[in-house]
Amino acid sequence: MPNTTYQNILKQTSLPVKNDWQAIKTIDMHTGGEPLRVILEGFPELQGNSVLERRSYCKEHYDHLRTSLMFEPRGHADMYGCLLVPPNDEEGDFGIIFLHNEGYSTMCGHAIIAISTLAVEMEWISVKEGDNILKIDAPCGRITSYANVENGKVTGVRFHCVPSFVVGLDRTIQIDGLGTITYDLAYGGAFYAYVDMAKNNFGFDLSPASYRELITVGMDIKRAVSQRDDIQHPFEADLSFLYGTIFIDNHKQPSGNDSRNVCIFAEGEVDRCPTGSGVSGRMAIHEARNEIAFGQTMTIESITNSVFKGSIVAKEDFGPFQAVIPQVEGTAHITGFHTFVIDPNDPMKKGFILR
Repeated sequence: MPNTTYQNILKQTSLPVKNDWQAIKTIDMHTGGEPLRVILEGFPELQGNSVLERRSYCKEHYDHLRTSLMFEPRGHADMYGCLLVPPNDEEGDFGIIFLHNEGYSTMCGHAIIAISTLAVEMEWISVKEGDNILKIDAPCGRITSYANVENGKVTGVRFHCVPSFVVGLDRTIQIDGLGTITYDLAYGGAFYAYVDMAKNNFGFDLSPASYRELITVGMDIKRAVSQRDDIQHPFEADLSFLYGTIFIDNHKQPSGNDSRNVCIFAEGEVDRCPTGSGVSGRMAIHEARNEIAFGQTMTIESITNSVFKGSIVAKEDFGPFQAVIPQVEGTAHITGFHTFVIDPNDPMKKGFILR
């Protein structure tokens, strides 16, 4: 006699969304292992006349949806997401707001690479062979990306970041339990403290085995530098904060790549990819040290061994700083299609994090 319950399971594999549930549809992706949850349907419209204004509106009115989609049980401590919004002007294709466990970031290179890939896959643009250009308004400014298509498929994305600059080289700070830390402070769409492993005496390396130590020390450095340094963007107060710590191994890697870095950002998130905004800031640092020139490319790997290529395409004055326009290149992939629901009677509807 057939199992009736199992036969019913085979027949009924979907459940209608109940009237009092909020449904939010996403496409999930990753760039070099770093997740991106692209929110496409069900999020309320954000008010404002610019990406920064809409980001502020989201933070004020809908931050519970950020935590619902980024935190457990729908996400996790290292989840990352984005919302697509109108561009700042008619020259732009669309705007983007970045979401994570702490709040809202100013720039995200892995998200630019992923969303440019998705724009081709979804045919939001008229796709052609070769470079497909997108003008994306991030909170830090306009990003130009180039999604390369061969035989109808995206083979990679490179983007030109906003002007990136060095605030200070070889700064030092005393931190309890760590001693004297030497770091560079630079901006690549977000501010980072760059910590060269060769200039500091740590008891860990940049391998996955050091995951916990990287988080703990990275956050200690972030908090100390944030409290000591006056971090100011030349033109926008909303961009004036330290986003994270980037640990760097500048030696040639066994893989053949030029360097390795691990970024600890937001509230202790560990970037699985080499960090697009972090690589942008590194291009400014390397240019300031005469370690890279026009026409040269650096390959930088992450804690997962994924690789971004970094280079410099231009120089320009940016307020009081001599800035570079970095180019960063990587690849992204789709991992899933989701309809998340928020049951108003769920006591954990706003999410939680355990680390």
